[in-house]
Amino acid sequence: MPRRPASDRAQWLLLDRQLCFALYSASLAMTRFYKPLLDPLGLTYPQYLVMLVLWEGDAIGVGQLGERLRLDSGTLTPLLKRLEGAGLVQRRRDPGDERRVSVALSPAGRALKARAQGIPEQIACSSGCSLEELAALTARLQSLRDQILESTPGAA
Repeated sequence: MPRRPASDRAQWLLLDRQLCFALYSASLAMTRFYKPLLDPLGLTYPQYLVMLVLWEGDAIGVGQLGERLRLDSGTLTPLLKRLEGAGLVQRRRDPGDERRVSVALSPAGRALKARAQGIPEQIACSSGCSLEELAALTARLQSLRDQILESTPGAA
């Protein structure tokens, strides 16, 4: 493949051509959009992500939760402590192995799901996309993420 002229290659260094910046700025915009939707629920965006995983399957090991959210224990533990303090989750040590901790929804955490059910539709409405279009975009971004992780040494 012939090399592009330096002037063409330099065009790819423009900020608005950077995939990383498009993803980063979209993530910031999304987080800002979620804030007023989550405030009435008493959740931050990272706490909402934890609750989404728990609403899918309730009790889960902290290690599994971290893997699912791609968060390390140093980030996840304070989130879980705040959710537990708010009465939304309960953490339990495995009696057979004290190092293992599971997290489960409390009754208040289960009840909160009903109040959160309208959030995806609000996101779809604000984006100008249908739920199906958002699902397709989400799948494409997940595929991109997985491909990047596969090709990044030590990142998987």
